[in-house]
Amino acid sequence: MHVHILGICGTFMGSLALLARDMGHTVTGSDSGVYPPMSTQLIEAGIALREGYAASNLEPLPDLVVVGNALSRGNAEVEALLDLGLPYTSGPQWLAEHVLPGRQVIAVAGTHGKTTTASLTAWLLESAGLEPGFLIGGVPRNFGVSARLGAPGSPFVVEADEYDTAFFDKRSKFVHYRPEIAVLGNLEYDHADIFPDLAAIERQFHYLVRSVPGRGRLLVADGEPSLDRVLEMGCWTPVERFGDQASSPWRLELERDDASRFRVVHQQGETNEDAVIDWPLTGIYNARNALAALAAAHVCGVDLARACAAAARFETPRRRQEVRGEVGGVQVIDDFAHHPTAFAATLEGLRAATPRGRLLAVIEPRSNTMRLGTLRDRLMASTAAADRVYWYQPPGLDWSLAPLVEASPVPACLEEDIDALVASLVAEARPMDRIVVMSNGGFGGIHEKLLAALEVAHG
Repeated sequence: MHVHILGICGTFMGSLALLARDMGHTVTGSDSGVYPPMSTQLIEAGIALREGYAASNLEPLPDLVVVGNALSRGNAEVEALLDLGLPYTSGPQWLAEHVLPGRQVIAVAGTHGKTTTASLTAWLLESAGLEPGFLIGGVPRNFGVSARLGAPGSPFVVEADEYDTAFFDKRSKFVHYRPEIAVLGNLEYDHADIFPDLAAIERQFHYLVRSVPGRGRLLVADGEPSLDRVLEMGCWTPVERFGDQASSPWRLELERDDASRFRVVHQQGETNEDAVIDWPLTGIYNARNALAALAAAHVCGVDLARACAAAARFETPRRRQEVRGEVGGVQVIDDFAHHPTAFAATLEGLRAATPRGRLLAVIEPRSNTMRLGTLRDRLMASTAAADRVYWYQPPGLDWSLAPLVEASPVPACLEEDIDALVASLVAEARPMDRIVVMSNGGFGGIHEKLLAALEVAHG
């Protein structure tokens, strides 16, 4: 079958392309503004990419078109497929119909941390010899690809996004997956372009909860009022809580302030088991992600001690606190954070792990929620852990960051040109500084430009 994918370089759709190729289909796709790591991954897989959207991309006629949720009516290629009467579906629906049947599906949901938690869950299952399949909205470095089929009948881990499905299906993606195990890591307001308020997102999470069978398991973070409200709407599946509350059967106890070492305690009835994780990640949020992954792996039969040992060998997914290079003692880190809560969590974790030198934050508010300015009042407070913040005003952001930057409690500056931003960073950076770049886009290749400029500056 010839499968053509619209929006193929999106993290979800690109992963879907890999699965379709591995199933023996001929896969092509089109997108605009492509950038690594997904574009690189697809090219290396031998999947033909077409830049831009046009009716000619549908020649020769594919057997099926899979439409990404970034496309809408009025797009030239969407209009062409409708006029031609070609069969089409959404990415989540294709996954549900062609990949997930007969698998023990583990869906990892939440506003933040989905990619890391899903990647770690897959790694724990892999380390236990279960050969899982997975589809993750990033590239787990332990695997080198964002998706694979895994062994027949093995568990399948899917990053379960609450964003809508397609222009013809406005339900959240995750309602299609019908998991046996669902991880609910956190929930707060986001995606202001499609959800009017938090209650609307909670309703979608409830639809996910309704799809988990009674023989399955819901693994739910403690201390999350939004998730409590989701469960209060109705729940027919056993629930296990995880976090740091004494009543939760899965809890963590920090042994280092930066959360790079912590003890995991699992209470089963009257007995407890515990083990220690000592790993290169930092931040309490990553420790909570690990706790969720350990609980999910345990439901699949993975021993806690074995899983904790495997976690020590876990490498963060691409663009999640990924060290891109170090020049002259200045470290450049890439992070996908794109929400005030994520900015704060990333910076707090790195701050605790940076006893010497400064932490310089570079932020592009690029997401749809940021572009609408919905959470603008939380931006400056989210950077409190940084020593200095460099804000970038991207094209298309129709409100100005200038008033917020002027009132910033942390020394801050605003740039509208990436080359000027790089020059400012190189002039400021000193040995032992860490520069963390936060954006959910390519950010004009700033990481490579910054490292190259540092090389020149340090001879």
